[in-house]
Amino acid sequence: MGDVAMAIPVLRALIQQNPNITITFVSKPFLKPLFDNIDRVTFFSADVSNKHKGFLGLFRLYKDLKKLNPTHFADIHNVLRSKLVRFFFSIFSKVSIATIDKGRSEKKALTRKKDKIFNQLKTSHQRYADVFSELGFTIDLKKINVLEKEKLNSTNLLLTGEKKNTWIGIAPFAAFKSKTYPIDLLEKVIHALTKKGYHIFLFGGKEDIITLEKIQNTSLNTISVAGKLGGLKNEINLISNLDLMLSMDSGNAHFAAMQHIKTVTIWGNTHPYAGFAPFNQPKGFQILPDLEKYPLLPCSIYGNRTLEGYEDVMESITPKEIVETIVGIIEK
Repeated sequence: MGDVAMAIPVLRALIQQNPNITITFVSKPFLKPLFDNIDRVTFFSADVSNKHKGFLGLFRLYKDLKKLNPTHFADIHNVLRSKLVRFFFSIFSKVSIATIDKGRSEKKALTRKKDKIFNQLKTSHQRYADVFSELGFTIDLKKINVLEKEKLNSTNLLLTGEKKNTWIGIAPFAAFKSKTYPIDLLEKVIHALTKKGYHIFLFGGKEDIITLEKIQNTSLNTISVAGKLGGLKNEINLISNLDLMLSMDSGNAHFAAMQHIKTVTIWGNTHPYAGFAPFNQPKGFQILPDLEKYPLLPCSIYGNRTLEGYEDVMESITPKEIVETIVGIIEK
């Protein structure tokens, strides 16, 4: 989900700088709302659970896409499914093909314990852009028009009420525990922010509802929107009306950044150097653990692996540091 969200600003740049092209973006159906407001981009739902499941299903997907008469095929995912569809295009169609270089050897060097090479790697956004450049299209990620804020829709308005002060979104969870800031410390952050009069919206999945409701019930000016927004379209609409998003290294950070919302991220066993920082956000918006105390960070690219003694690296980040970062950004 985060990977797809990171593609959005790249597609916007591509469309803006190449007025004669149209794009068909292929992904899972629930991600369609991410593309609703991008001109000349059509979303194609890949039904990988039924019609497009397995080898024969992916061949059907190839045939469905071939009917659109594409001239180019950009594989910006480079996983088994996309490789197979790419293979079918290479054998049975005359289209130009380019594939993302994920920089796996560089990422391995960044995360290994011995002889670690601790350097900033190319961002995922730039890796996507390189695919389109290889296909012959002009794309400069520094030249992209800022979006107008969406108006808060009627469904969200019933939940949030009219905006009268600063709105901060907080997405406390991530796919792995190593990327999740301790909830007890996060509650201190929330209480400090609400004392300043900021209004807090808590984002999460269905599995997070109980935890977020408890935080809501013990905090002023705080609303949990987990399970209440009725889908991704409304979530994006609400995020586009925030003044700032606080997120882990997770999809919500990319949802906010693609809407040009100021996005502060908290990092645990992963690191922005791997190339997954939200689009066009200053380094000062990235809050990191104590790298002197934990010199072997990052432990992994995605947060699925950790090292002994590195399970609680996020506890080296104080609530005070997070609050000061957010307040400094808002007041500036």
